[in-house]
Amino acid sequence: MPDVPGAPKGAEIAGAGGLPPAEPAPVPPAGGEAGRRNAALVGAGILLSRISGLLREAAIGAFLGTGFATDAFRAALRIPNLLQNLLGEGVLSASFIPVYSRLLAEGRREDAGRVAGAIAGLVALVAALLVVLGVAFARPLTALLAPGFTGEKLELTVTLVQILTPGVGFLALSAWCLGVLNSHRRFFLSYAAPVVWNAAAIAVLIAAALRGLTGAPLAVALAAGTLAGGVLQFAIQLPGVLRVAPGLRPSLRVREPGTKRVLRAFGPVVAGRGVVQLSGYLDLALASLLATGAVGALGYAQVIYLLPISLFGMSVAAAELPELSSSADAPPALLRTRLEDGLARVTFFVVPTATIYVLLGNLVIGLLYERGRFEADDTLQVWAILGAYSLGLLATTSSRLLQSVYYAVGDPRTPARISAVRVAVSVLLGGVLMLQLDRLELTAAGLELVGDLPAFAPVDDTLRGGDGSFYRLGAVGLALAAGISAWLEYGLLRRGVRRRAGRVRLGGGRLWPTALAAAIAAAAGLVTQALLVNVGGLVTAIATLGAAGFAYAVAARALGLHELRVIIDQVFRWRRR
Repeated sequence: MPDVPGAPKGAEIAGAGGLPPAEPAPVPPAGGEAGRRNAALVGAGILLSRISGLLREAAIGAFLGTGFATDAFRAALRIPNLLQNLLGEGVLSASFIPVYSRLLAEGRREDAGRVAGAIAGLVALVAALLVVLGVAFARPLTALLAPGFTGEKLELTVTLVQILTPGVGFLALSAWCLGVLNSHRRFFLSYAAPVVWNAAAIAVLIAAALRGLTGAPLAVALAAGTLAGGVLQFAIQLPGVLRVAPGLRPSLRVREPGTKRVLRAFGPVVAGRGVVQLSGYLDLALASLLATGAVGALGYAQVIYLLPISLFGMSVAAAELPELSSSADAPPALLRTRLEDGLARVTFFVVPTATIYVLLGNLVIGLLYERGRFEADDTLQVWAILGAYSLGLLATTSSRLLQSVYYAVGDPRTPARISAVRVAVSVLLGGVLMLQLDRLELTAAGLELVGDLPAFAPVDDTLRGGDGSFYRLGAVGLALAAGISAWLEYGLLRRGVRRRAGRVRLGGGRLWPTALAAAIAAAAGLVTQALLVNVGGLVTAIATLGAAGFAYAVAARALGLHELRVIIDQVFRWRRR
């Protein structure tokens, strides 16, 4: 393995940390019950990591608010994330896991080990080269991807990019660990590992704030903590990898047949991920042209929006990918059954979540962020963005599972092409909607057209008006376009899957009863909020969201939706073990 700071070298990886030899871990057979259990493990790990992420965001909001330092940190974190996403979890899951899982299922463990070792070496080498380039060219990258940043904001962003970029190499290696562990049906650790990443960032941020740092110096300290967290995230997974694959040796061998198959799939998947990343950076570039605070507000909304995607879409898709890869030649009827079962599970959780985000999102945002420098007016802006994003939430989560079908059968090119179409529509539509909505003001009296200001012209260079009375809505246009294009992607993916598995129903055939239960839950929440209108604050938020959750559970049970009952039964079975 090339020299990567803090990583084991060469063949010595097999004995790193003095781990004793271990028998190779068996790979359990596929099955519906196994799929649910694995999805629950993935979901539990993601839940812990997302909770820690929300705590990190709450800390950032409390200490940095939505000012220029937050904009700089958001932009700086997105820029090196290009490397992480091109080499990270999504790409390796789609290209590496299908090949590695099938070799394990065929009993070819030595071949599987050689493939895993070659991919580890290649990921480390490419990550190291890209990190060097990212640090060296931080300024032109920042100028290209955030053209609206100037002066102090630009200088701070460049500094933060240089600090954050080295951590991306370790996050890419963490994604390789996830691929190995998932293929051996070890799902929990890799998805819970980001807890240490978030914990390191929070600890350094709080320590720096207690020392009196604010603004730009505090953002620099946060970036240093984030870098340390990336190293820890890789380190915590490595012992688990060595236990399930004790003979694994990193190399740069690309002539192994299995390695060639991974690399052939890697290119199209990288292309697909690349266009998705391009969309994200074009959104960043557009948002940087808006008033100060737009980038930060988008970031706060995205954290909440991505929570159900990770918990429900990613957990089901990640658990099903090794199973689908191990049984890629299954009859179409079996494939359709698995898909609809997974889609029903996704829908059960996502539909009520999206409903709550749209109708009661201000309570969610206020509960998570509204403290310190993050004020009630900031909650209003982030809620508008979150509501727009949520319109495409079901499509985005369902698409994760549909993409797994293509990856399992060795067809990464089709989802890559569909991603390119989605991105093109999202960027073009986002630009149009942003231009139009940025001419609107959200005031206490409602929406008003800005007749004497061109699009992009900031009001006192902030999202908020000089008297704090209104917000510009350009960022909402970007979120709205993302939601619309997500439905386009879902439709195209579903049409392609129909040729392999027959007609797959939206929501697994359980959309309408789920939607009815979600409507009942929202009504219960709105009534509770109205009854507690004079109470306000934390009590109202907790009581309202709790009433909505309880009403959904009761309504779902009455309508024959038993997903919650299945999960509770699994928890009790695990406890009895």
